[in-house]
Amino acid sequence: MMLTLVAIGIAVVCFAVLIWVKRSRNQLELHQHSISAEQLHSLTASGRKVFLFDVRLPLDLLAYPEIIPGAQRVPPQEVLDNPSLIPRNEDVVVYCTCPGDKTSRIVLRRALALGFTRMKFLTGGLAAWKTKGYPVEPYQESFRLSPVPPSAG
Repeated sequence: MMLTLVAIGIAVVCFAVLIWVKRSRNQLELHQHSISAEQLHSLTASGRKVFLFDVRLPLDLLAYPEIIPGAQRVPPQEVLDNPSLIPRNEDVVVYCTCPGDKTSRIVLRRALALGFTRMKFLTGGLAAWKTKGYPVEPYQESFRLSPVPPSAG
């Protein structure tokens, strides 16, 4: 009985350590691949070429029909299904309006798994950009509503 409890205790501790290590690795990876609104603004103002992709879900685009100047709108599912839509050997920033940058992080993880190394996500997304008073422009292109949200693929 005592041996069983010790074994269960060891298993629980090992599981907790494993989860902590995985979360720490994910946080470090995401930190390395994130960019703040200030950093992105400085980068674009310097004239450095950066590909900027708006990967918001269609309903988010309906709620906030604005886009960062120079950004290209790409539906998240299309990026997940066809990552070649994003240049592999260029500086790329993706953004969304999801809590915790969920859609951007999903797209980023997929790209990293496929060997993309120069991609970042905008921390805080469009809201962080607008909060700093940086410019946005109306999004006027047509798009379709899709009932299927992106998956971690």
